[in-house]
Amino acid sequence: MNKEDLVNMIAAKTRMTKKDTSQILDALTETIMETLATGDKVVLVGFGTFEPRDRKERKGMNPQTGQTITIPATTVPAFSAGKAFKDKVKLNKLDQE
Repeated sequence: MNKEDLVNMIAAKTRMTKKDTSQILDALTETIMETLATGDKVVLVGFGTFEPRDRKERKGMNPQTGQTITIPATTVPAFSAGKAFKDKVKLNKLDQE
């Protein structure tokens, strides 16, 4: 599913225009990114949690040369699914079997 498909589904469920739905989706994703960039997390109860996670510096290997390199520490965005989300996916998987 791409963004256009998602906008179409949300618009159909909410009876909102596709334009309004797209603006809300853009605002939602932008707000989540801005919040994580400040070091805070976003919790959507039942859906999941978006949070920044720190990765430590580590050793790696250049696949072209085989030379050992140091990969610097960084902060990455992470998502942890909530219980309701996990249960929905699990039930759907069981229904398909």
